[in-house]
Parts: sequence; structure tokens; C-alpha cells
Amino acid sequence: MKKFDLNIEKILENWETFHAIRELIANALDEQLLTNTKEVEILKHGNSWIIRDFGRGLKYTHLTQNENQEKLSNPNVIGKFGIGLKDALATFDRKGIKVTAKSKHSQITIAKSEKEGFNDISTLHAIIEEPKETTFIGTEFELVGVSDKDIEEAKNLFLKFSGERVIESTKQGLVVKKKGTNGNIYINGVKVADEENFLFSYNITVLNASIKKALNRERTNVGRSAYTESVKKILLACQSIEVAETLAKDLTNINMGTAHDELTWIDVQEHSVKILNQQGKYLFVTSSEAMQHPDMIDQARNSGHQIITIPENLKYKIQGSTDFSGNPIVDIGQFVENYNNSYDFTFIDPNKLSDKEKAIYKLTPRIIELFGGQPYKVKSIKISSTMRKDFFGDVETLGCWDEKTSSIVLSRNILTSIADYSGTLIHELTHAKTGQDDVTREFENSLTKISGKLCSRILERMDSEHNSSLPQAGTTWLQKLLGN
Repeated sequence: MKKFDLNIEKILENWETFHAIRELIANALDEQLLTNTKEVEILKHGNSWIIRDFGRGLKYTHLTQNENQEKLSNPNVIGKFGIGLKDALATFDRKGIKVTAKSKHSQITIAKSEKEGFNDISTLHAIIEEPKETTFIGTEFELVGVSDKDIEEAKNLFLKFSGERVIESTKQGLVVKKKGTNGNIYINGVKVADEENFLFSYNITVLNASIKKALNRERTNVGRSAYTESVKKILLACQSIEVAETLAKDLTNINMGTAHDELTWIDVQEHSVKILNQQGKYLFVTSSEAMQHPDMIDQARNSGHQIITIPENLKYKIQGSTDFSGNPIVDIGQFVENYNNSYDFTFIDPNKLSDKEKAIYKLTPRIIELFGGQPYKVKSIKISSTMRKDFFGDVETLGCWDEKTSSIVLSRNILTSIADYSGTLIHELTHAKTGQDDVTREFENSLTKISGKLCSRILERMDSEHNSSLPQAGTTWLQKLLGN
């Protein structure tokens, strides 16, 4: 039997029993990782609790206070300092817990003893004895005097034993579905903090300078400022639909002030939208847009879209952007564009129009001449009995420039009035010529009415000038023709 002076008189008096148990579990898990051996065992045997790994076995040299170079060179292990075991042994002694460590190298217990050469100082010593089993595999700690609650509290400090499910793994760390109301922050699988208003738990596996500086021996009281950037990097590396949908669902709560803290990060909001957009049919609208355009929302739902309500600032962030597959983000403007591009018109043969409709339709070349000629982009002008809906005006459109087919498509309904027909035609000719979208709905309506009335007057005047034999007062020739 040999005595190994641990040089401990009093240390870490704020530690509870479960803190010490945590160190034994951490060492066992590190050994499992480093040696690629089978799962660590934590089990009750009579009045004792056993913690065992199946690695290389504990040696008394592991009790020296020295940074473990093997652990320092491996980024995935839990321990770094090489002194956690001594802290644990000191805590067990202070709490009156009997501890025995067994391996093929030795059997170790602890006891207070006079420090050699100093009879007035009593320090904690490791009692080193010959091994009972020289073929024993791994290291076994037997604890007598710990409660089931102590063990459970210690196990709950590890992601492995927490019961929380890993949702997605990234190079920066893991996103974990939290088990309770709080989110837990783990570093290499050990809990260092909890968050009352986090949507997920996280296991950080890449340690930046802030975390390394904040991570003390006790692995407690690590502030949010140390791990915020790491959590954001984990979320921004995610690609799973479950993470994105969970984040997107919580977006709805922003306006109510009940969203979780991850949703205060605009880049995380944008990232979740991009994941969702490439995964399925989603429409991202603000609450005000949803109220203003209920027909469009109904159309989107009927076509299989899931509606995701987003805050105003995110609306401008995603406007005109694409997802990770290069597809446009489907906001309200993109949805209307997609709808327009997919709409099938019901075209009418001009020969099947009524006499009145034919008379107005035959004015098309003269209207185009007044406009200044047919734009080179326009290959045809068609009449349709059905028109796609103008969701922004909640009415059926009167006409449209269909760039896909290089056609101007006009509603049959406007062939009852020269003003309506000519105004709408000029409106769409302007779109085709300029390539510009509507500026405002008010502008479009004004443009249609003014240009229609103007064209009607010009046509009537031109007709009067070229047909002097027709009555010059009262009902004009065109009015007689149209029965107006």
C-alpha cells in the first residue's frame, strides 16, 4: 500500500455531490471516445452506485495536477484541465462518501493523512493498493453514500443521458429538441447553461475564443455572450425541414411578443425561410398582407401552399431573393407572378364575336397607330373569355401583357365600350413597350380611363373628318354602329 498526497486541504466548497459525480461520468465518456470502446455503464449495485468505462484503466499518475495533452489535442472530449478527478475526490471526502476506483493497474481509495514532514497539516491522500483483478477492463468507480437523486442530477448534466433528441447535426454542433420548458446549452455534451426562452437546446462542438475564455473548471455560469455566435452558426448551418418549420412557426409569435429568443436574429429568420422555400409549397406573407388580400390567401391554400406569417422587416429582407436551390422566395409578389405564369386563358376566335364586339375589335390597328405603332415584342393581340384574378385589386383583370407568349390578352368584357377597349389595349401596349410593371393601382386606373377617353374622342373626330357625308350633329356614326 502506498499513499499519494493529493495536496488538497479544502477546495471547491460550493460543489455538491452531483458535481463530483459529473466529473467521473465525464472522464468515463472521454475514455470511451478516445479508445472507441463500448458504452459507459452507470448502474446501482446494492447500496452502491457504479460508474464504469471500458478503456485503458486508471493509473495513480492520472491524479497529478497536470493538463492532459491527449485531451487537449482532441476537440471532442469533455475534460481539458486534468484536475477534475482530484476535485471530485475532494468533494466526496467532504460529503462523507466512500469512493473506490478499480482498474487492472491498482485499487484506489481516499483518506485524510498527515502531510509528510508537516505533522500539523492534514491533507487528502489517495491510498494506492495492488489491483484485485489484473485482467480487469477499464475503470470502475464504486460510490457508497450517494443518493439516486445525486446520480440523476449528474446524468442530467449530459446530453447523452438527458433524454433530449438530436434534430440535426452540423459542423458547428447539434440542434436538440428540448425536453422541458428551458433550452439547455451543452459544450461537447456537458451542460454549461440553460435558457428560459430558447426554442431548442444546443450542443456546441467547435469552441471559439469566447467560449474557451468563459469555460471554467466548474463548467457553470457560462454567459450567453460567450455562446451566442456559436448558436447562430449552428442554426445557419441547418438544412432540415424540422428545424426550419419549428423556427417558421415561431415567426408568427414575433408580432405578439411571445417568440423565442432565436427569432430575434434576422439572419436566422431569413435562413429558415430559405430552407422551407426549397422543401415545399410555402407562401410567406405579413399579417397585414394576409388581411388585405384574403382571396389570394384562399387561392394559395387551395393550390396546396402553407401560409407562413412573417414580420415586416423580414419581408424586405427576402424580397427578390432566392433559396439555397436558386428558386425565388415565394412572397406575395412572387406568388402572383407564379400564378400569372401558370394561368390558362380561354381564347375566343374573333369571327365568333358579336357584331358589336367585332366592330370594336376591328379598331385595333387604328388604336395601335395612335399609340405610335406596335411594339416589336408584341406578336399577337388576343381576346379571352376568362382572365386571371388581380389579387391586389381583388377583381378580374381587364387585360395583361403575357411576356411568356409575347401576347397582349384582353378580356372579352371590355368589347362593349371603345373607351374600355382602347384604354386597356394602350395600357398593355405600354407594359410591352417599356417592360415596366405597374407602379400603383391608382396610377393604372387613371391611365386606363384617360387614355381610353382620349382614344375614343380621337377616333370619333377622325371618323367625322373622313366621312363628311355622315351627320355632323347629334348621334355619330360610331355611336349608331354600337347602339350607344
